[in-house]
Amino acid sequence: MNDLVRQHTALSDAELEWLHLLISEWQLLADLSFADLVLWVPTLDGTRYVSVAQMRPNTGPTSHQDDMVGHLVPRGRRPLLDAALDEGRIVREGDPEWREEVPVRVESIPVRREGRVLGVIARNTNLLTVRTPSRLELTYLQSASDLAQMIAAGSFPFPGHEVDMDHVPRVGDGLIRLDADGYVQYASPNALSAYHRLGLAADLVGLHLGEATAELAPSRGPVDEAMVKLASGWAPRGAEVEANDCIVQLRAIPLKPKGTRIGSLILLRDITEVRRRERELITKDATIREIHHRVKNNLQTVAALLRLQARRMDSPQGRDALSEAVRRVGSIAIVHETLSQNLDERVDFDEIADRVLSMVAEISPGRVTGRRTGRFGILGAEVATPLSMVLTEVLQNAIEHGFGSGEQGTVEVRAVRGAASVRDEARLLVTVEDDGRGLPDGFDPRSAGNLGLQIVRTLVEGELGGTFDMQPAPGGGTRVLFDLPVATEKR
Repeated sequence: MNDLVRQHTALSDAELEWLHLLISEWQLLADLSFADLVLWVPTLDGTRYVSVAQMRPNTGPTSHQDDMVGHLVPRGRRPLLDAALDEGRIVREGDPEWREEVPVRVESIPVRREGRVLGVIARNTNLLTVRTPSRLELTYLQSASDLAQMIAAGSFPFPGHEVDMDHVPRVGDGLIRLDADGYVQYASPNALSAYHRLGLAADLVGLHLGEATAELAPSRGPVDEAMVKLASGWAPRGAEVEANDCIVQLRAIPLKPKGTRIGSLILLRDITEVRRRERELITKDATIREIHHRVKNNLQTVAALLRLQARRMDSPQGRDALSEAVRRVGSIAIVHETLSQNLDERVDFDEIADRVLSMVAEISPGRVTGRRTGRFGILGAEVATPLSMVLTEVLQNAIEHGFGSGEQGTVEVRAVRGAASVRDEARLLVTVEDDGRGLPDGFDPRSAGNLGLQIVRTLVEGELGGTFDMQPAPGGGTRVLFDLPVATEKR
């Protein structure tokens, strides 16, 4: 819609924002009208209309099988649009149009903001299944007529009350029509069922909805008064009512077709199951975070025991082996510590990489400097845990074998995220490069038998599904490269 409005019309940003506010609400009008809605805006030169948005009803058959957005119509071809735009009033025709053997009733509703008509809504009703309307349908149509008059007068939608239609009650979920004093004139079967689940034993019609709702969900002091006002439809607001192990979401829409409030619409939906599942997820998330926290504590305990054992060993080789094990356990503990602080199973791996760098650098204090460039970004736990192990092994190998006793140097970790593979899968390219003594002659990383490289190959190629290579770095030293798939949503 933004592109069409800016390309074809002279509407300002504020007027475009008003159209966005209207679009966020007009599913309500389509459902109450049992009709398709198409928003037409006059072009910059005033000779044509461009359709910038379209909405089909959830409550009836569509009258537009095709997508109308982007169509251009010369002025004069549709007299109802011209009359609604020029005269600023709702225009209805006498006889229906026939489209593909389907009779369609057409109405035009001017869209007004601050006295200026910005465009016209064409309301098209499929009359193929028309029958004697029920009380529910008559209430829907009357409410749609009131909303249409409010749009034409510029009093609907409500400024500052943009809603997400995916998270508010819809017409079919439950509807109550109130008079100007807040008494129920009509309640749909779904609305009545929702109030019965809240604990209401009587019929809703004739009750003061605000007082009845406050009695069902008693609270203290000002909250009671606020609930009475909300359920009475005095202002465009939403709230949740909880009683009798049931939760009902309410949304109030004041009706002011001629500037004075004549009543209100209350849309409502039973969201008991939705909230129950949300609470279960919150409990599950808290449990998962607690598990990660305990795993981290257990791993730190294991690392502490290994350190104690290393101090009691006389063999230098045994102490070194236990020290390597401590670092391996520590790298996994870092991941679980980060996961214990998050709401999902994803971590910012840049923080983990920096901590691994600091931990590994402890084996050569003051001699070798580590640094990171680029960003690893957000990774899932199934990628972060083995990757932290791989990074620990490669950094430890670079510091221990790339530099002799007392030698100084630098180890750099570079990370690049992108979609580099032929399958267009998100990938992570990691390079670990040092300026040490380099690889020995004839060294083959695929056949080298030390434990660290075996761990790296197994994790990179087996668990992470990536590729691993070691090669001499330009200018001396060693370069290690990993190319990993990191499309965590697919994994």
